[in-house]
Amino acid sequence: MRRNRGLISLASLLFVASAAATPPDLRDAMAKLPPAAHAQLQRQSQQWEAWSPQQRQDYARRVARWDALPRSERDAIRERYQAWRALPAQEQVRIQAAATQLATMPVEQQRAWRAQFDALDRSDRRGWLLGPTMGGDYAMLQPLLAQVPEQEHAALMQALRAMTAQQRKDLGVLAQRTPPTRRDALRRGLLAAGADGRGDWLWQQMQH
Repeated sequence: MRRNRGLISLASLLFVASAAATPPDLRDAMAKLPPAAHAQLQRQSQQWEAWSPQQRQDYARRVARWDALPRSERDAIRERYQAWRALPAQEQVRIQAAATQLATMPVEQQRAWRAQFDALDRSDRRGWLLGPTMGGDYAMLQPLLAQVPEQEHAALMQALRAMTAQQRKDLGVLAQRTPPTRRDALRRGLLAAGADGRGDWLWQQMQH
């Protein structure tokens, strides 16, 4: 349990740190963007006009630092930022609290936890992008989460977060023992069961 808390805190710190590292806007592409994105960039442009020269210089330096990053690092930052935005508000609060707690701990302990996190398999590290509720369950659920159609992803995440820890554990057992060719059917059966019937559906599947 103590180990999991440390990993959650480290993942949280990465989320919070990357939230301020969004890619710079591109004014010359505004006319080609959908209306919602165009409006967002207009608001950013208005904010730029309202900034002082010092604020503009600070922003320009951040953009330069962003452009200097390797492509792989920028992609990783984008991924973490998108994962952060996809989390429910209550999980964002938990993550921010964990990051604050981590920041108050001795540097040696922070480094030890970061080393422990970095030593995890890359797949396990990416699992913590799902947040504190599901991060620890990712390894056993990974077969079910692999290659999820985009149109089913949001519904699946909502269903998994609404399940109890024991239900996710049972589902992980099912996912591990289900052949790859039948995992799509397992995932769709889970979604079709709905919140009220999910417990009975899991019990029935576990009996097979």
